[in-house]
Amino acid sequence: MEVASSPRAVSILHFDSLGLFYCGSLAAKLFLFLFLFLFLFLCSVILMVVSLVSGRAMRLLIVEDEAELRQQLQQRFKAEGYAVDAAADGEEGLYLAREYPIDIAVVDIGLPKLSGIELLQQLRSSGQSFPVLLLTARGRWQDKVDGLDAGADDYLVKPFHIEELVARIKALVRRAAGLSQAEIVFGPVNLNTSTQQVLLNGSSLELTAYEYKVLEYLMVNAGQVISKTVLTDHIYDQDFERDSNVIEVFIGRLRRKLDPDNRLQPIETLRGRGYRFSLPQDDA
Repeated sequence: MEVASSPRAVSILHFDSLGLFYCGSLAAKLFLFLFLFLFLFLCSVILMVVSLVSGRAMRLLIVEDEAELRQQLQQRFKAEGYAVDAAADGEEGLYLAREYPIDIAVVDIGLPKLSGIELLQQLRSSGQSFPVLLLTARGRWQDKVDGLDAGADDYLVKPFHIEELVARIKALVRRAAGLSQAEIVFGPVNLNTSTQQVLLNGSSLELTAYEYKVLEYLMVNAGQVISKTVLTDHIYDQDFERDSNVIEVFIGRLRRKLDPDNRLQPIETLRGRGYRFSLPQDDA
């Protein structure tokens, strides 16, 4: 027996001559729209999670024209927990140094377009005082003298072991923060910048990578008011999509972990201005 088909029984999806499908009813169009919306939303959530997991605290600029070495340094310092910006010539390096809140830089002297010495001189003349380590060619003692006279904080002769460069950069970061060693101690809170371990009253504290980076930056800059914008700029690589609102979430988590009894109040909120780590510092 044949059953007459009604218009409602007709498939809501049709295919045209090119093999593409389109919707044949309003309900189907709404369904497809909602499906695409949810798919895009999930993709954005995944990207945000990736960026949060990749959170960084100290921002490092690498200006090196040798592509292979530049990539090696980028990979190593990212693995060490830095947000890394990289440039292949002096002009691009100068632009990045002026555009982003750089904490420390590694600059090769023999750069195209603008030499490392000239780049350093322009940075210092414009008032930018973050530490700069210069990479020099073997046997070029004059480069070392010129670099130090221009305002370099350290130098390293090529070829070098990346481990030595990493150690020198960590030492410069501590020196710039007024620290003589890797441990930063504020009351019951002990943070080791080398091992990235945090102790609370002598007991190890479990922090996510992102929570650690936020805490490290606040403790290195203890007593200073750090705005959400500044904190976000130092934590994210330039390629990451930034959302300063997530800072509030991680600040809340840090407060609960560092001060479960709400007695220490280590992180202050200054309405409309930012955050400040306010515990008194001890000698480590």
